[in-house]
Amino acid sequence: MLDACFHQGAGLHSFTPQSELRVLAVASQSNAGSDLETLWQLCASLQRLGYPVVVLDATAYETQASPGLHHLLRQAPWHEGASVDLGAIASSLAVIPAALGLRELARTAQTRDEPPLQALLPYFRAYGLMVLHAPAGVLGPLLTHTATTPLVVMQPGAAGVLASYRHLKQIALDAGLPCTVAAVLQGASAPERAKASGALRTLQQCADRHLGGRLQTTTISAHSSQDMQRLALQLLENAGTISGSLCAMPTSNLTGMLAHGARSH
Repeated sequence: MLDACFHQGAGLHSFTPQSELRVLAVASQSNAGSDLETLWQLCASLQRLGYPVVVLDATAYETQASPGLHHLLRQAPWHEGASVDLGAIASSLAVIPAALGLRELARTAQTRDEPPLQALLPYFRAYGLMVLHAPAGVLGPLLTHTATTPLVVMQPGAAGVLASYRHLKQIALDAGLPCTVAAVLQGASAPERAKASGALRTLQQCADRHLGGRLQTTTISAHSSQDMQRLALQLLENAGTISGSLCAMPTSNLTGMLAHGARSH
């Protein structure tokens, strides 16, 4: 058999049907706190649902001692060892440092009209689900060609509302996507729940006024596995996919509305 490829195996591989890789996105906070704990709990719920999960974590930097996405992307996908071996870690959560790698992909995405996440498929096709954990400014350019609904974990108080609004605005400007905002309760008291509900209402009003709405909100308990599974299922329902036929999202009215008010908020 003659193949116009680097080797015969690569030629055979190109004819093998490939399953889609589902994508979730979680906006990271400047002060990692409850959002990290929520992330790990969500990943545990997703694994219990039967999904092999890999997290590309942009809050962790790749180094020679702890290589990650930056190093992986410099290997050809067919290179031995370039893809992650599921055998040893299928029952545990795979977390890959990705601060440099995801920022490189985001910069490339801003200069090319190509699906930026497509380059990740050859390396992570063995997984059922890929979670991107990165600042909103990194997530936005990466999500331009997929329909996933990013998650923003709202911190308590007025500062949490303001930070969440900034995340929503950044992702809406860059990708035209709505988000899910989760207020995580550390206790079960009525006052705490009332404060969280009030903060979510304020955020919803800001989104309605300045971002054209399209915001999902939820309140969950940090100590409730049922709440975490409910949120995990909600995110899965709105997950994007990476495949050989990845299509761009249709232009949203949200993008046009933002163009008029981008400088004022």
